[in-house]
Amino acid sequence: MHTEYIDFTLNKESRIPYLTDLLPQIPTNTILYKKITGLGATYGELKADRSSIIVEPNVPVIVGKCSDPKHKKDNLFGVYEGVYTKDIVNYIEKSGKKHLKLLTTPESFRKIKDAFDILNMDIYSICFLLFDECHKIVKDVDYRADITLPLDDFFRFDNKALVSATPIELSDPRFNKQKFQTLELRPQDLEYKKDIKVRWTNNVLQLMKELRSEINPEGHLFFFVNSTDMIYSLMQQLNILDESTVFCAPKSVDKLKERKFKKAYATWKKQEISRYNFLTSRFFNAFDLELEEQPDIYIISDVYIAEHSKIDPFTDAIQIAGRFRNGVSSINHICNTNKDLPQRSLSEIKLTVQIFEGVYMTIKRYYDVATIRAVRDALSAIMNILPFKAMLDKEGNKNWFLIDNYIDEAKLKGYYHDKESLLDAYRNTDMFYVLSYSRYYKLSDLDRLKIEDKSQSIKEKRAIIVSQLEELEGDTTSLAIEHKRTLIDADAFIVEAYEVLGKKKIDEEFNYSQLQIREAMILKRFNEKSKGTEVVELIKNSFKVGQKYRIDWIKSEIKRIYKLCNVHPPKAVTSEAINEYFNTDPAYIKKDRALLLISEKV
Repeated sequence: MHTEYIDFTLNKESRIPYLTDLLPQIPTNTILYKKITGLGATYGELKADRSSIIVEPNVPVIVGKCSDPKHKKDNLFGVYEGVYTKDIVNYIEKSGKKHLKLLTTPESFRKIKDAFDILNMDIYSICFLLFDECHKIVKDVDYRADITLPLDDFFRFDNKALVSATPIELSDPRFNKQKFQTLELRPQDLEYKKDIKVRWTNNVLQLMKELRSEINPEGHLFFFVNSTDMIYSLMQQLNILDESTVFCAPKSVDKLKERKFKKAYATWKKQEISRYNFLTSRFFNAFDLELEEQPDIYIISDVYIAEHSKIDPFTDAIQIAGRFRNGVSSINHICNTNKDLPQRSLSEIKLTVQIFEGVYMTIKRYYDVATIRAVRDALSAIMNILPFKAMLDKEGNKNWFLIDNYIDEAKLKGYYHDKESLLDAYRNTDMFYVLSYSRYYKLSDLDRLKIEDKSQSIKEKRAIIVSQLEELEGDTTSLAIEHKRTLIDADAFIVEAYEVLGKKKIDEEFNYSQLQIREAMILKRFNEKSKGTEVVELIKNSFKVGQKYRIDWIKSEIKRIYKLCNVHPPKAVTSEAINEYFNTDPAYIKKDRALLLISEKV
């Protein structure tokens, strides 16, 4: 694909120019990489002297642009869930000679097409189709299959383009077949890079707790976290539920409300922001956050708790950094890494895809010629579980965007294999000045995950807790104390057992048998109390060496002393208990059985 460049610098007002200053209209059959967010690509198209359909990644973007005073006279109409084909028909009819300016989600594009069909209008020649933030096609297609729905129609338009600030490889051969060009904007002598503090840790939660003391006590904080469950957990464990607002997808809003959290919204509501504001990927791209202040922003990735919380330095991080049109005070990425995440070169990843395809097609050839139903059923079952099956569309054709998604996700996993790989990725974006920080804790996110893993047996979970308690031995820091509280909440019995008996007895002697551990705890506590200073002194006060004592009196006196000292024997008290304190010999007092105290033991 041919690439052309447009170099630009600051305008006469020493500001970054708008795209319309550099490019009056986006040319057809173009993939536009604008490099910097906020250049106004969609703004330019909404102002362009032509009818346009702009596909936006999410609803908030559409709502935001349709309500923007800058577009009051531009005849904008938003199409998303809840807007119907009849509404679009009505809008087109009322528009008359005005240019049509339709903004739609990928999933709602079909309704626009149906409206044009109803009105017997040729959508492909009338409208310019712009796919905004086109990297999202690749990034989201694995969980949002309908995002590619407009693409088959896209290639039928006479005039069309894709745009993004963050380039991503698109391998669909139709781009070359229709002779698409890449148009890349290149800032010259322009300070566009932003500082980012990459704060690596092996315990994300603890680092966030520590950072709270460093955070500016005034102003609003914004956290970008691609997991609603993780957001709720963080708010809960940081004890900031009452000081937080969450902006997320409608289903996640409902999920949070089920947990009695009320300040969750599917659209941006500036008036609802709190001290702490959490945003999911729904708000990462194309959406302008208009604030008077320049907030501190925190990107959170925990690949143990939620692997999909990974943030791509080449796309997500750049988009997040560009959301605040008035700028930001600081950008921080709090993250961990996982050595178990595979790290492969691009050529290795592409070779893997080729092998996936080769295996699938081999089985398919056997399937196509098979005449016995049982054989076809068996081969069909095999094909359905092969990796390449996930890279096909509903008709069984190769879906190039799903293939690109697999490649992109594989590269992303490699960034989070280790800290240096992630830092290198950030440096290679050419969009950030990277500042690296590390904070290592004795107990990690993986350790925390282990005790929360519900698939483990009680024995396995307790072995992990004991191991972590051993690691904390002698550590009196607030963090260690806090983690110990977490372990107590998880299993108070085994924590108590560790404190009473120690690891060796629990692990090696009793093999985590609750019955044996409990018995040993009772015995040890009894032995400790029964031989404590108070009990021993009372025993020696009642019993003297060289004296003989009747069996019945020995029993009753020891019971009295135990009761007095709140000692609870694990079994019934007999006269034999005196042997814990004295060496004795059998004796008689007159005809009654007795014991002679020979010497002291304690």
